[in-house]
Amino acid sequence: MILRWNYIVLLYCVFFLAQQKGYTQDNDIRIANEYFDNGEYEKAKDFYERLSKNTQNLPSIYDNYLSCLMHLKQYAEAEKLSKRMAKQSPDNLTYRIDHYLIMCIVNGEEKSEKEFSAIVSDIKNNPVQVEKAADYLKRAGKEEKSAQLYLASRKALNDRSLYTLNLASIYYNTGKKDWMIDELLEFSKNYPDQLDNIKNTFQSAFKDDKDYDLLENKLYEQIQKDANDVACNELLLWLNIQKKNFSKAFIQAKALDKRYKTQGEKLMEVGRIAMENKDYESAINFFQHITKEYSNGRYYEQARKELIRSKEEIVKNSFPVDLNKIKSLISDYKSMINDLGTNNATLEARRSMALLYAFYLDQKDTAILLLNEVIQLARYDPRLKAKAKIDMADIYLLKNEPWESTLLYSQVEKDFKEDPIGHEAKLRNAKLSYYKGDFELAQEHLDVLKLATSREIANDAMDLSILIQDNIGIDTTTEALKQYASIDLLLFQNKISEALYQCDQMIAKYASNSIIDEVYFLKAKLLRKIGAYDSSLAALNKIIVFYPYDILGDDALFMMGNIYEENLKNYTKAMEIYQKFLTTYPGSIYTVEARKKFRLLRGDKL
Repeated sequence: MILRWNYIVLLYCVFFLAQQKGYTQDNDIRIANEYFDNGEYEKAKDFYERLSKNTQNLPSIYDNYLSCLMHLKQYAEAEKLSKRMAKQSPDNLTYRIDHYLIMCIVNGEEKSEKEFSAIVSDIKNNPVQVEKAADYLKRAGKEEKSAQLYLASRKALNDRSLYTLNLASIYYNTGKKDWMIDELLEFSKNYPDQLDNIKNTFQSAFKDDKDYDLLENKLYEQIQKDANDVACNELLLWLNIQKKNFSKAFIQAKALDKRYKTQGEKLMEVGRIAMENKDYESAINFFQHITKEYSNGRYYEQARKELIRSKEEIVKNSFPVDLNKIKSLISDYKSMINDLGTNNATLEARRSMALLYAFYLDQKDTAILLLNEVIQLARYDPRLKAKAKIDMADIYLLKNEPWESTLLYSQVEKDFKEDPIGHEAKLRNAKLSYYKGDFELAQEHLDVLKLATSREIANDAMDLSILIQDNIGIDTTTEALKQYASIDLLLFQNKISEALYQCDQMIAKYASNSIIDEVYFLKAKLLRKIGAYDSSLAALNKIIVFYPYDILGDDALFMMGNIYEENLKNYTKAMEIYQKFLTTYPGSIYTVEARKKFRLLRGDKL
């Protein structure tokens, strides 16, 4: 009985001592970690060294212990520790890689290559281990070695498609964009559903035109090898759209439509982008091809209308406007309506015809009859009906019948309160109040529209609001602003000669008024519109010389560059102006466009 009792006491003592030892070790680890966290590496190291004598402690103290030794530059001890852990846990690659990394510090990377090669040899056939090891090397700052490991594994497994994104990331980080592009193009072949992500990656990675040129060259090389590489064609199309090179984009869009048999869907999409970018000549190519090649396709009607609209934009933006070409456009619209009957496309064509009759041929009653037809025929399409009402309101404004105009604008505004069409109608109502000199009412409308969801409408509202605010003060009358608004109305009504005369009257009468830079800018636009480019430049120069830091300073200098480039074809002078713009107005909204124009004129390949 006594022996049994002694045995129980002995067991209890052993258990108590073991528990006490475990508590002591846990407490020592906690103290060591506190020293480590406080940067007291020597003190922490002493604790870790004692604790390391018990092999069971090593996994929980290893990271901090190794870090202490590295901070204290005790590399021999660090090497022993990593080697000990690698033997204790041969399946854990981390310890082997740590050992290799320490060897690199002690012996240099070249002399440590044997150790790295051994790691590669052991794991290259195991993609899971390769990914883990390569990621660890990358985080340790050995991205080149990480890439070597991936490439060795790819070769061993004879699979070119392996690790493409991992390698692309490394090549991007190490400035090897050439190789990064190769990897992403390989990835695109195997995962065409990821093209949008690849495009986003290129956009984030590319910093200048040279990067885009490099991608373009590689895409053309790939297409020469395989013309049916859909991913490459898609990327080349995207690239040309980014560069606004729509003549080249046409080739890819055509190839993709043919490949997928989509009856011109891609051509339609890119043609509309060309229209948005005001490249009307290129847009004509897109829509013309659809009308010729897909005459029975689902996009034929839309393409035919857009084709006429593209031609219309060219005519309307050529000065002076050729009225015979306006009549030819109307004939094209009539032919389309006769051929296709009544549908959405031909109702839109009626709208376009009406505006041509009203604004260019001064046949306002004919225009109103056409728009009434649209309103009647579009009874099941309220949005189209609303657009026709806005058009009709504009034409009543041409006829100097503002009450009819405001009635129609208000109807649309009421029917589409939280819709961009309603906001557009509200903006027209605000402009109507502004034309009439009721600036307080105009401002009420504009304050609401500044928060519009459409950026274009919000920006237009902001611009008009600033114009009104800047030219109405406590100590000033509104006479100058009223006269300026009346000139704006003449411009809307296409009465260019009368508007120019009124501009000169204002300049003589209000030479010291705050609105005078606005008058010069409006005059410059009008003169450019009628092709009087030298006179337009002279008006802009007034702003640049006398009001360079007012709100229109950057607008004036940028327009001056445009005139030299686009109208006078004086590219040397245009370059000079754009270069001056970049140094004078680095924060302008036109800076990106000015830089692009400068580079193009200099001969850079964009």
